[in-house]
Amino acid sequence: MPKINSLVVLAKCAFFAALAFTFYSAVIPPEHAVQLVPWDKAEHFIAFYGLTGLAAAAFPRRNILIIAVALSGFGALIEFVQGLDIVRRDRDFWDWVADSLAISAALAPMLLVWWRGLARSNQSGLARSNQKNMDM
Repeated sequence: MPKINSLVVLAKCAFFAALAFTFYSAVIPPEHAVQLVPWDKAEHFIAFYGLTGLAAAAFPRRNILIIAVALSGFGALIEFVQGLDIVRRDRDFWDWVADSLAISAALAPMLLVWWRGLARSNQSGLARSNQKNMDM
């Protein structure tokens, strides 16, 4: 069984490779980029959903809201760079929206797990408090 540290290192390598590939794909001429699906917004969603999952695995101790803000900022950076004359791609606000929605969709299950854990710990804390009061 591999150690957790080895898996985190592997996840970091995969994350940074995917990050570099995403940026590269965003700045090369569109006809040279890999096209997964015919709709541009779906491609953004798929890319950032995957990046978010990899980021969560690569940085397990990092607050997921920081991961969300950093990845959303990366999406905004891509749109800014695409608008530069040297890149000659279209800057599109809605691409960034698709990126941010994908980030939210990928992190939502993690937030639900956190919330359920918080609710359960509060319930057990209340149960212990009530048991203490009954013992007195």
